[in-house]
Amino acid sequence: MSLLERVPVREQKPEDRAKNFDEVCYGYNEDEARKEAERCLGCKKAKCVEGCPVGVDIPGFIEKLKQGCPVEAYQIISQYSALPAVCGRVCPQESQCEARCVRGKKGGPVSIGKLERFAADYAREHGIHPQKTAESNGKKIAVIGSGPAGLTCAGDLARMGYEVTIFEALHEAGGVLVYGIPEFRLPKERVVKAEIENVESLGVSIEKNVIVGKSITIDELLTEKGFSAVFIGSGAGLPKFMGIPGEAAKGVFSANEYLTRNNLMKAFHEDYDTPIISGRKAAVVGGGNVAMDAARTALRLGAEVHIVYRRSEAELPARVEEVHHAREEGIIFDLLTNPTKILTDEDGQVTGLECIRMELGEPDESGRRRPREIPGSEFIMEVDTVIMSLGTSPNPLLSFTTEGLEVNRWKCIVADEQNGATSKEGVFAGGDAVTGAATVILAMGAGKAAAKGIDQYLKEK
Repeated sequence: MSLLERVPVREQKPEDRAKNFDEVCYGYNEDEARKEAERCLGCKKAKCVEGCPVGVDIPGFIEKLKQGCPVEAYQIISQYSALPAVCGRVCPQESQCEARCVRGKKGGPVSIGKLERFAADYAREHGIHPQKTAESNGKKIAVIGSGPAGLTCAGDLARMGYEVTIFEALHEAGGVLVYGIPEFRLPKERVVKAEIENVESLGVSIEKNVIVGKSITIDELLTEKGFSAVFIGSGAGLPKFMGIPGEAAKGVFSANEYLTRNNLMKAFHEDYDTPIISGRKAAVVGGGNVAMDAARTALRLGAEVHIVYRRSEAELPARVEEVHHAREEGIIFDLLTNPTKILTDEDGQVTGLECIRMELGEPDESGRRRPREIPGSEFIMEVDTVIMSLGTSPNPLLSFTTEGLEVNRWKCIVADEQNGATSKEGVFAGGDAVTGAATVILAMGAGKAAAKGIDQYLKEK
């Protein structure tokens, strides 16, 4: 095989995986990983590292894979990333590290994400864990939320010698990794649970079923519980809706609720009693990764599924890989289409989605061409389930119960991008609670920045 070509990665066949929740991508074996690693040029000034939000030494770990040393590759990665097996699966490498890969100028870029996944999976399968690097300094840090930002911040602080406690509102740790991303993309027991246990092995404690802002406040953590600083990584779990007629009908879900029922509460599993409406024909409104996850989940639960998106395919914000997988599995894309009303029967059950065709005009503030309605193009799509995937915003509970914590007009916490510092002394924040819904790796980058900010703040205090 030419060095210009990527080593193909093995996957379940579309016709098989559309009927199960097993992981779609099998990943590389040791021989495949070594062959792919040999495509890396080992650039001295590696552009790929600049594209990684957590700054992984990519040429360093790939060099170890070339040498046939996957454990050493993992040890390099784990110095930078608390969740390498997660990142190798769900991070948009094609627009980050791999987009900067010099090899990609002629041929395909090195499959950095697949190599990271291989190293992390190999380490897990062989009982290898990250190493703690500092003795305890006796200072306590509270982390709110056990999603990507919280786990990363906690892991980095533990490595620095801090005593870290994560407070998680749900009964399972992992945040969006357990409630938002489906099993077929990110296995919970085999991958997520193991990554969380690695963070705990650094000395991090996780307290579940604790709603900060209700069970206890941030001020109480700082004044009564002896914590020297607090990091808020509570994510953005409050769903957005369109505000069109019929959104309160039976059979209308937010993607957040639909995925939580299925992923965290195991509605797809026959041993669980979690109620969920699979539907006969479902419309998923939106075009991001969450929309793809919801659509592919509904498909596996037995529905014919349509993605309804008001722009064209070129503007789809979802990863190219996720769109490709969705199409392979039989998801139908109704592009340049926008819902205007949800139709119901006399019992309030969804019977259809009234839509209008769209066309693209001039670019808006995001740089994407603004969609506009085509007069007279209205039509009705017969569906019995509608899943709204229009983004999420942070739950306002923390800002309501924490005096002096500044938020912006979108109710996101205002925090310094460089160090996570908020308007309230000793309180830091990062991830979706600050930016609104974004990617796992960007949240991790924010958690890493905040860990450094907290360390600097306490050393200068």
